[in-house]
Amino acid sequence: MTTRYPLIMAAAVLATAAFAGKPDMKTEPKLPPAPVARQDNVVDDYHGTKVPDPYRWLEDPDSTETQAWVAGQNARAKAYLAANPFYKKFQTRLKKVWNYERVGTPQKEAGYYYFTRTTGLENQAPLYRSKTLGGKRELVLDPNKLSKDGTVALGEWAVSHDGRYFAYTTEASGSDWNEAYVLELATGKKLPDHLEWLKFTGLAWLHDGSGFFYARYPKPEKGRNFTEANYNHAIYFHKLGTTQAEDKLVYARPDNKELGLTPDVTDDGKFLVTPIWLGTDTKSGIAYAELSKGVPSTTAVRTLVERGESDYNFIGNIGRTFYVLTDNKAPNMRIIAIDIDKPQRENWKEIVPEGADAIDEVGLIGGQLIVGTLHDAAARLTRYAADGRSLGQVPLPGLGAASGLTGKTDDTEFFFDFTSFTEPWSVFRFDLKTDAMETVFRPKVEFKSEDYVTTQVFARSKDGTRVPVFVTHRKDMKLDGSNPTRLYAYGGYRANTTPFFSTSGIAWYENGGAFAVAIIRGGGEYGEKWHRGGSLDNKQNCFNDFYAAAEKLIADGYTSSAHLSAEGASNGGLLMGACITQRPDLFRAIWADVGVHDMLRYHKFTIGWAWKVEYGCSDDPAQFAYLIKYSPLHNVKTGIKYPAVLITTADHDDRVVPAHSYKFAATLQPAQAGEYPILLKVDTKAGHGGGKPTAKIIEERAAALAFLAQELGMK
Repeated sequence: MTTRYPLIMAAAVLATAAFAGKPDMKTEPKLPPAPVARQDNVVDDYHGTKVPDPYRWLEDPDSTETQAWVAGQNARAKAYLAANPFYKKFQTRLKKVWNYERVGTPQKEAGYYYFTRTTGLENQAPLYRSKTLGGKRELVLDPNKLSKDGTVALGEWAVSHDGRYFAYTTEASGSDWNEAYVLELATGKKLPDHLEWLKFTGLAWLHDGSGFFYARYPKPEKGRNFTEANYNHAIYFHKLGTTQAEDKLVYARPDNKELGLTPDVTDDGKFLVTPIWLGTDTKSGIAYAELSKGVPSTTAVRTLVERGESDYNFIGNIGRTFYVLTDNKAPNMRIIAIDIDKPQRENWKEIVPEGADAIDEVGLIGGQLIVGTLHDAAARLTRYAADGRSLGQVPLPGLGAASGLTGKTDDTEFFFDFTSFTEPWSVFRFDLKTDAMETVFRPKVEFKSEDYVTTQVFARSKDGTRVPVFVTHRKDMKLDGSNPTRLYAYGGYRANTTPFFSTSGIAWYENGGAFAVAIIRGGGEYGEKWHRGGSLDNKQNCFNDFYAAAEKLIADGYTSSAHLSAEGASNGGLLMGACITQRPDLFRAIWADVGVHDMLRYHKFTIGWAWKVEYGCSDDPAQFAYLIKYSPLHNVKTGIKYPAVLITTADHDDRVVPAHSYKFAATLQPAQAGEYPILLKVDTKAGHGGGKPTAKIIEERAAALAFLAQELGMK
């Protein structure tokens, strides 16, 4: 299975909901004034350009002054919600629609099917196993018991080849830092083994079950914090029954402290394989070591393809032939085979050539290559023999997304999940012997998909680029320009945005709202050219694509600026910052979640340096010149009538640190010349989005949708 870009910022799908209500849209809720943020005389010199940074003190999240200011912001947001007639109703409605059974894609390990299953409102999804599909379930681990409030989540996990042991990581309060533990599966006993300071890792067992490989950073000097950068990622081997201090260093790259490594062991147990990645750069390499003599030494690891020239992703192996997904001479990706005994480029064999559609996901299962591609951001699955012969397409239920391919090289079946904007996440099984496909699980959701429709339209960006937009709504909705409409996008890191089902979006559709998703440049939906067209000095294209999508929705009668909102998270939160500062006239309300808003200093915090390959860096004069032009924090202007804005972040976000949102809100609030509110809401014991408990998700969505419903005039 391809493992790509472990450091991509989570493109959390911010699909949300609303319901019937009749707020008085003539007036805004009366709010206490925004807390005044002290201004310092901090000025930075960027290559001769003086740039003030008066709220630099907000970069310290633990200072008494920062915490008092945040408390005041939260009190103001709470007052808004208390006066909002939608808020409590949203909470009630979301609890109801969220209360349904959900099952994850099965993964076969040592004679068992492992899968997550949530009965309804559990904060975290317990992990189960069964001997047969649909057979008696055995509980492996219930993460809900790891903390009283559900803020500790299950991260990575791996079963030893003999089925005796279960290694797993936990994530506390949404932090990227993980800790690892081991269970004895027969007894459920937790072993003494305990590892710390893991981040962006995999867990990969030796086939003899003696221990596993993992990746970690050195222990930070100041513990988990928001300012110390993470460098010198390395792979270690942990032998069961020993302490972490005894773990053996297997592979490191002291020649480049920024490189990342993620260990994997091949299905046949013969090789340790790791991608060699640098932050979020799409140029990656591959290293490997033979395991015939056990744990390899650092000198036994060989570089198959060095990082830096193209993207190379290990798929799997058949014997000593490695199958690799690459964009070398193929922006839409192709699959090649490399004989590790003859690794020279002239010996590489092309197995699946580049096609018109970009490859999204690949699995080497049952000796076949299962290849997922995207056609205008919708999924297609095709099977190929190991020599590249096409074995035909796998039929999919409709226009949607297929993901989560699971299966091993010697399996006779594979699993995947499928979803669309009107179909919930369902699990399918394909039998490689009979070519038969069956539905393993389809949730029973309070939603009649036949009453709704998804249409794909195409906008034209400023430079003429064709931009796909999915629009979902009730079939009887009139295109008269009056419909409350939410527009979402991500657009970065070659991360693909594909159709998805929104449980919390059900009530939005029920009450006449439309939800649109724009496939903007910066993602990988059309390959590496599409990605590069929205990164570095081309980042403005992402914003222009999004504005074109908004204008298309207005032109086609779906909505109007008075009823249109925008939403995005992380890199999508940066997009929202651009919408606020560049096109305040186009949107009535904007929800910016965990966004990157200070484009001049983002690289100075935790793992932010890893995004330089995507955005550029202010340390470079040429890159500073374009970053300063769109950096949301530095383009707020006093006296502008800005739309209503909800800025959300979390106190434990150690990926996009909360200072981005703090400083942006502190700058935007006093600049607002209009009557619409600028709110900052900060969650506690939460991070960038991963592992967030259900209760927190429901509260977050209820608050955001109450805000959007009030501002857009939903009736």
